[in-house]
Amino acid sequence: MSQRKNVLLIVVDQWRADFVPHLGAGFLRTPNLDRLCREGVTFRNHVTNAVPCGPARASLLTGLYLMNHRAVQNTVPLDARHSNLGKQLREIGYDPALIGYTTTTPDPRTSGPRDPRFTTLGDLMDGFRSVGAFEPTMDGYFGWLAHQGYALPKRREDIWLPEGEDAVPGVTDRPCRIPASLSDSTYFTERALTYLKGRNGKPWFLHLGYYRPHPPFIAPAPYHEMYAPADMPAPIRAPHWEKEAEQHPLLRHYLRDIKQGSFFHGAGGAASTLDEGAIRQMRATYAGLITEIDDCLGRVFAWLDENGQWEETMIVFTSDHGEQLGDHWLLGKVGYFDESFRIPLVVKDAGRNLRAGVIEDAFTESVDVMPTILDALGGSSPRNCDGHSLLPLLDHAAPDDWRDLLFYEYDFRDVHYSKPETALGLGMDESALCVVQDASYKYVHFAALPPLFFDLKRDPHQFTNLAEDPAHAALVKEYAQKALSKRMRHAERTLTHFRATPQGLEERLEAPALRRAAE
Repeated sequence: MSQRKNVLLIVVDQWRADFVPHLGAGFLRTPNLDRLCREGVTFRNHVTNAVPCGPARASLLTGLYLMNHRAVQNTVPLDARHSNLGKQLREIGYDPALIGYTTTTPDPRTSGPRDPRFTTLGDLMDGFRSVGAFEPTMDGYFGWLAHQGYALPKRREDIWLPEGEDAVPGVTDRPCRIPASLSDSTYFTERALTYLKGRNGKPWFLHLGYYRPHPPFIAPAPYHEMYAPADMPAPIRAPHWEKEAEQHPLLRHYLRDIKQGSFFHGAGGAASTLDEGAIRQMRATYAGLITEIDDCLGRVFAWLDENGQWEETMIVFTSDHGEQLGDHWLLGKVGYFDESFRIPLVVKDAGRNLRAGVIEDAFTESVDVMPTILDALGGSSPRNCDGHSLLPLLDHAAPDDWRDLLFYEYDFRDVHYSKPETALGLGMDESALCVVQDASYKYVHFAALPPLFFDLKRDPHQFTNLAEDPAHAALVKEYAQKALSKRMRHAERTLTHFRATPQGLEERLEAPALRRAAE
């Protein structure tokens, strides 16, 4: 048992892929992530299969597309019949520990309507053992603050207001009222070190979650002033939000509906009113939150080094989803633009260094994380898992039969804090989209709204919809067929390989290579 490898799965929240120095973000300081990229493989074309948090984490931890796990929005339950990474790890002798959160609403058939878990945004996914919970309602963190002797304000969230009595809520160059030594990132790091120090040499699996760089977009000192707004990339957007709104009814809704208060504690006004200076300041704060996490990871990495566990630990670094950060005049993780779906993925497997430092261009998805970890530990994924192990890509370039497009989904039905379904006059099960995308084209299919089609070579930021252009009709048809074929190939298949015969039950197994070729 002592020879079994350790696994550190780092899941940050709302970190988009183009804020990774190894992928070109030279304006950022992340020495510990840089080290991980040098010693592992960084995946350039990696996406989450769903947004926001709950659906994204369901796909990450079950290996299932949204169309199959059906936890389609935050607050929508996850069917208890689905396995997940935690449950699969228990089958091979690991006790999977979790720090942070999974934003999982439980199956109501396993409980009752008075269960307090149904009054929160989400709770913890079954199968994991919490050793540092954030949910429900951040009680674990606020309790730790009080235990440290910090006098909590009457409204606990006021710790994320700008420092100073004269401060105005909203985009700011001021630090938040909580010091870095007591930030939520420090809290998660302390919980991780406490867990690791208690293992006493026993093998471990740790899901280490961080809340940042999730909003509120305000950083503790000194991270609040670590980056200059002038050094941040400018937002990518049309001259006016009204011009962007012409592209699609769903985009028009979000441009009118998203409020600053969801991103800056106590702020008012629409997100689409932020000018370029405010966007650059917000990005500088976002970058500061990223460097704070990197410094926290440095403490964890140093402990692994000092205790001889770095080399025998598999480390996977990723995020649940991205963040618009003012691109297309949007904030948050919504809709169909790349900024919401493209996320970091770095994998360093213990003992595998043939491609250390390589940036892999193959298309990868969040559903690949679970089968990758299980493969590395000698386990196996359920047959209905939609992802593939990435271990072969740590040793050599992607095979010719690797997937040739990315697939992701978004369900925009009404939840208690957002009502696009009502605003657009749609039915609950009509409020959905899926995307198929390769290096050349991107097709967005809606259940009950007009489609979108983009030429990514000529229009990489997706301003011009070509779906109704007669010159592109054949391509639109081709990519619509790709989307349909993708869904058909990944339809629920838990039991479809069994059959009754005169000799009894027969199990038919399909070679993995054939499955990949079908992608």
